[in-house]
Amino acid sequence: MKAQDLRAFCLGFNAAVEAFPFGPETSVFKVLGKMFALSALDARPLTVNLKCEPDLAVQLRAEHPAIVPGWHMNKRHWNTVTVGQLPDRMVRELIEDSYDLVVAGLPKAERLRLDRS
Repeated sequence: MKAQDLRAFCLGFNAAVEAFPFGPETSVFKVLGKMFALSALDARPLTVNLKCEPDLAVQLRAEHPAIVPGWHMNKRHWNTVTVGQLPDRMVRELIEDSYDLVVAGLPKAERLRLDRS
C-alpha cells in the first residue's frame, strides 16, 4: 500500500476528513471531529497510528513485529503500523477497525446521523 492509497482508503469512510492539526507533514483522519488514523504520508517507511481495542493491541504486537505501541499516543489504545511490512488487506482491516471503534464511541445521535449519510 502506498501513501496515496492509504489516504484514499481513510477518506473513503463515511464523514471522514483529513486535517493537519500537528503541522503540514502529518495527516490526521477524523470522523465527526474524532481521530481514527494519523500518518506522515511522506515518511519512509510509511507508518500509520490506529486505534485498537487494548487486548487486541497487545496480541497484534506480539504476533507482528510491524505493529508496535502507538508512537506519541496512548499506548494502551493505539498502535503504530508499518504499512509495507504487512499485507494490504490486513492494513485496511486495521484502519476499518480503528474507524469503527471511534464511531462506536460517538454519541448515539451522531452515530445515527452517520447511518443516514
